[in-house]
Amino acid sequence: MLKKILRWLLTLIYKVEVKGLENYKQAGNRVLIISNHTSFLDPLLLGVFLPDDITFAINTHISQRWWLRPFLSLSRVFPMDPTHPMSLKDVIHHLQHDTRTVIFPEGRITVTGSLMKIYDGTGMVADKSGATILPIRIDGAEYTHFSRLRNIVRLRLFPKITIQILPPTKISAPEDMRGKTRRKHSGHALADMMTDMMFATSHYRQTVFAALLEARKIHGGKHKVVEDLERIPLSYDSVITRTIAIGDALQKITDAGENVGVFLPNSTKTLFVILGLQLHGRVPAMLNFSTGSAGMVSACRTALVKTVLTSRRFIEMARLTDEAEQLQKVVKLVYLEDLAAQITPLAKFKALVQCKTANLWYQHNRYSPDSPAVVLFTSGSEGTPKGVVLSHANILGNHKQLEARINFNAQDVVLNFLPMFHSFGFTVGTLLPILSGMKAFFYPTPLHYAVIPEIAYEINATIMFGTNTFFAAYAKKAHPYDFYNMRYVVAGAEKLHESTRQIWADKFGIRILEGYGATETAPVTSVNTPMDYKAGTVGRFMPDMEYRLEPIPGIEDAGQLHVKGPNIMLGYLLADNPGQLVPPESIYGQGWYDTGDIVQVDEDGFISIRGRVKRFAKVSGEMVSLTAVEQLASKAWPEELHAAVSLPDAKKGEQVILLTTHKNARLHDLAAVAEGIAHIALPKKILVVNAVPVMASGKINYPAATELAAAKLAPAAQPDTATDKAS
Repeated sequence: MLKKILRWLLTLIYKVEVKGLENYKQAGNRVLIISNHTSFLDPLLLGVFLPDDITFAINTHISQRWWLRPFLSLSRVFPMDPTHPMSLKDVIHHLQHDTRTVIFPEGRITVTGSLMKIYDGTGMVADKSGATILPIRIDGAEYTHFSRLRNIVRLRLFPKITIQILPPTKISAPEDMRGKTRRKHSGHALADMMTDMMFATSHYRQTVFAALLEARKIHGGKHKVVEDLERIPLSYDSVITRTIAIGDALQKITDAGENVGVFLPNSTKTLFVILGLQLHGRVPAMLNFSTGSAGMVSACRTALVKTVLTSRRFIEMARLTDEAEQLQKVVKLVYLEDLAAQITPLAKFKALVQCKTANLWYQHNRYSPDSPAVVLFTSGSEGTPKGVVLSHANILGNHKQLEARINFNAQDVVLNFLPMFHSFGFTVGTLLPILSGMKAFFYPTPLHYAVIPEIAYEINATIMFGTNTFFAAYAKKAHPYDFYNMRYVVAGAEKLHESTRQIWADKFGIRILEGYGATETAPVTSVNTPMDYKAGTVGRFMPDMEYRLEPIPGIEDAGQLHVKGPNIMLGYLLADNPGQLVPPESIYGQGWYDTGDIVQVDEDGFISIRGRVKRFAKVSGEMVSLTAVEQLASKAWPEELHAAVSLPDAKKGEQVILLTTHKNARLHDLAAVAEGIAHIALPKKILVVNAVPVMASGKINYPAATELAAAKLAPAAQPDTATDKAS
C-alpha cells in the first residue's frame, strides 16, 4: 500500500514515466540492475516503480542516512563498499541465489551531471555471478533539489523524471583471463555499457531548432549562451527571438529545401543565419572563403547554391572584395545589412511573441531528423573538395556521443576560433555549446596567435577546440597564466606533436586531449577523455559506432578504417554530378564510411593513427608512412613545420621528399634520431622552404606541398642555396 501511495505521489509531482518494462520481464531471475546515480531520489524511484521485490546494494555511508532509511525499508538493502573485496564477494553470493539486485556502479551521486568513475568491482560482480545485466537510465532527477548539482545546473521544483529500462545483456570475459586482468576487462565492459546506455537513451532524434528549445527549457530563457567581439552576451530568449526574425526574412527570398550559401565569419549573426535557415527547412552551405573565389564558385556549383548570404562589413574588413565580385557573377549575393533593414519593428515584435510561445506553435515533426541540416565542404587537403551533407540527427547524435564520455555543464565557457565552415568549428565549436547550455565566445580567426590567449584569459574560458598548428603557436605567445581556468583543451584535424603536448603540460599544466574524426563523421569519431586516456592515441570510438579494419598488403597490425554509426553523413555532393546526394558506402556495405586512414586498435579500444592510405609511399615495394616521416622530423626539429610528400622515382617507384622550415636541416641529423628505423623509411631528399603550405584549418595543404616539391626538384628549376641542403 505504501509503495502504491508513493508511486502515485511521485507520478503526480514529477510526472514519472517508465519506459521499457518489457525488457525488465525478459531479464530473468538472476539480474544485476545497473543505473546511473543522479540524486538521493534514485533508490526510491527504482524501489517504487520497478516490479517485484528488489535488493539495493548501496554504499554503506549512504544507506545510513537517517532520512533515507524509511524509504529503503520498502526493499531489502545490502550495504556494500565497492572498493572492499569481501563486500563484493557477499554481493556475488547474494546474486547467485537468483535475486534482482540494484547497484549504482559509480558508487556516488554525480557532481558533474554526467557519469562519474565506474568501479571495476561492479563488473566483476556481474562476471563472477553470471547474472544478466539490466541497464537503467534515470533522467531528470539531476534537476531536482535532491541532486548534488546546485550552482552547476538550474534546479527546479518539479522536473519530469524518466526511468528507461534497456534490453538485458551480459559480460563475457575470455575463459583464460584471470585475476586483475579479468577484473579490469569486466570493469571496462561495464563502463562501456553505461556510456552506451547514456547515448542510447539521449534525445537526438530531433531537429537542431527543437534541440535549441529543449536547451532553453532545461537551462532557462535568461541563461547567457553566446557572445562575440561586440561583447554583448545573449541569452536563449535573445538567440531564439533573433533566429525567428532573420529566419522569417530569409524564408521570403529562398525556397524550402534549398542549399543557401553562407559567406560569413564566426559571429553571433552568423549563428542566427544558420539557425534561421534551418528553422524553415533551408540548408546552410558553409563556404570556405580561405579557398578563394575559385573554391567558393566550385562549391556553389557542386551544391547548386543560387543565393549566398554575406556582409559588406565582413567583406571590407577581411579584404575579400575581389572574391565577392567573382562570386557575384554566378550567384546572387544577399547582404545582411540589407536584410536587417527589411525587418520591421512589427516583425521583431512578432518574433518576440513567437519566442515566448515557441512550444505551442513549433511543429517538431515538420522536418525529419534525417533531413539535411548543413552542407560542409571537405578541406581538399588531398584532392578536390566535396560537399558533405549532415542531417540534424548526425549533428545532435555526435553531441550526445561526446556528452556520454565527457562532462560539460552550464558553467563552461567555450572559446571558438575555428571557422564555422570547418566541421570541427561548426558542430563542436558552435552548436555543441549552444545546445548544451554552455556559453560560446566566437572569435573570427585562429591566426591571431598573441590575441587568442588574452581572450581566453579575459573571458575565463574553460574549453578550447583546435589543431596542433594553432596550439603550438599559442603556446609560444601565451603567458603561463592565460589558460588558468581551462578544463579541456581538445586537439583534432591533424596529428598532435609530442612537442606541443609537452609544452602545454610544462608551461600551462594542461593535458591536451587528442581526438580524431572527419567532416563525414560530423566530425568526432574518437577522443581521449579524462577517464579514458592513453598518450599517443586518439582515444576510443564514440558510443554506438561500429568499425572494421580492411587489411592492407605490406602493413601489419593495422588496417584501413571503415566506420558506421548515427553520426555518419547522409552523403556526398560531387562536382561531376551537382546536387545529387551520393550516400556513404564501402566494401562493408551501405552506410559505412571508408576513412582512408590506416589505424591500429589496441586491446583496450584505443586508436593509433598510422597515416592515410594516400599518405603512404611505395619505395622498392615497401610501404613507407609519410606521417611517420613527419613525426620523425618533428622529433628532430620540434620548433619547425614539416610536410612529407611522395614523388615518382624511375628506379624505386616512389621517393619520399621532406619539406621543412628548419634552415639547417640535414639528412644525417634526421637519421641520428631515427633509432631502430630502417634506412628506407627516411626521406630521399630534404627541401628547406620558407613556409610549408597550410590551409585555413591549420592542416597542411598536401597538393600544394607536392607541387612545391616537384617544382623545386624539376630539372629546369634554378639552383637555390637554401634548398636541398641534405643532398
